[in-house]
Amino acid sequence: MHAVWKGSLSFGLVNIPVNMYTASHDKEISFVMLHKKDNSEIRYARICKAEGKEVPWSEIVKGYEYEKGNYVVLQDEDFEKVNLKKTKTIEIVNFIEEDEVDSMYYVKPYFLEPGKNSESAYALLREALKKSKKVGLGKYVIRNREHIAVIKTHENMIILNELRYQNELVLPKDLNLPAIGKTSGKEIDMAMQLIDQLTVPFNPREYKDTFTEEIKDLIKQKTKGRPVHPKTEAPKSTKVHDIMSLLQASLKNKKKTPTRRRSSKTA
Repeated sequence: MHAVWKGSLSFGLVNIPVNMYTASHDKEISFVMLHKKDNSEIRYARICKAEGKEVPWSEIVKGYEYEKGNYVVLQDEDFEKVNLKKTKTIEIVNFIEEDEVDSMYYVKPYFLEPGKNSESAYALLREALKKSKKVGLGKYVIRNREHIAVIKTHENMIILNELRYQNELVLPKDLNLPAIGKTSGKEIDMAMQLIDQLTVPFNPREYKDTFTEEIKDLIKQKTKGRPVHPKTEAPKSTKVHDIMSLLQASLKNKKKTPTRRRSSKTA
């Protein structure tokens, strides 16, 4: 694995050298853009506006336009000079209860590995986090931007979960939402029964991207010149007067299906 960041994890006056690794990756089918006329591949180029020529990455720098037509050029080392402590440190500024952080704030997880000769300090923080049942709220700089994150334990390691800032969340002010209290008690009771029947221990291994496999199957059929037909129909909106009957049918259908045994353990 390639470390995306190296520095120190700090709390109080304690500094623990750590290496950060990406803990997730996107798995999706890779498509290329083609010219509809002849299926020629489309290439994206970086064109210099003054010369009208393509510019290689090695000749591209970051610039900030401080006034019309005038730019100041910034190198990678310039960003580090802004604040060496911030660019080299994940600073735990507070400890909080994990359930205080709404899931809407979570962005991406990272593994934190102890650096050279820091195993003991790393283990100390890991065990203290476990025993306190708290998580750290940390600040760090990566890719020229300051982030906030939750620092917590996972199995035998410390992980960092990047968070969004509150001002990055979109307010749902323009959404047309139903008023609270419009649903009847009987409907809620039946919905609760269905929720209870469908409740199982969370096992992430059981959930896979089956749609990607279906796309691969469609691609295979098209390469062989076979016609492609929809396998299912688009769902129809449930009418208000049908809700009770559909909930009852769902409960009866679920009773016929063997359910997995519940467990207090999660994978």
